Amino acid sequence: MNVLAIGAHFDDVELGCGGALARHARAGDKVYVYVATVSGFSNAYDQSVRSSAVALREARQAMKTLGVKQLFCGRFKTLRIEFAEELNVEILRIVEERKIELVYTHWVNDIHHDHQAVARASLHSCRHVPRLLMYRSNWYHAAVEFKGNFYTDITDTWPAKERAIRAHASELKRTGERWLGFFRNEAQNAGQRIGVKYAEVFEVVKWLC
Repeated sequence: MNVLAIGAHFDDVELGCGGALARHARAGDKVYVYVATVSGFSNAYDQSVRSSAVALREARQAMKTLGVKQLFCGRFKTLRIEFAEELNVEILRIVEERKIELVYTHWVNDIHHDHQAVARASLHSCRHVPRLLMYRSNWYHAAVEFKGNFYTDITDTWPAKERAIRAHASELKRTGERWLGFFRNEAQNAGQRIGVKYAEVFEVVKWLC
């Protein structure tokens, strides 16, 4: 099976569906990742927090850890991405050229501007892909509840997911590793619901058998 994970920034897919991607790779599926932005950004005082070069270097290590076949990198600026045809076309080309059968993307109700734009573009550009799941990759509250209804057991691939998250050393330093603790707890809670140690949960957009 040809699988595509779509994210706005380097680290999104690792957090949201990294365990599932590693599981796909171990099963022999071809796993591709598209990240829309260069992912470098500055704080409110225009001080660089993470350079695009560092973000890309960390992402490549993370992709290797998860077993991703190919990483596609967009050139949109962080926090400046919009739901527009330029983004739609980039995603559509990958979907058609790689004959994608399953897509993981951001939850469309995510309140992060970039995440929401990428989610909307995914729904548009992947409309002919038979299977599409949405993930969460942050800890923000939204006005709409995330309706997680599709579970994947990632007990065996949690170590790979954790290593992939740790590959983003610049972000872990910025957050004091709260990221890792939050998503470990999320995976444990999801796993408890289905009787396994760790799981990822997604909201189904469509699932054609």
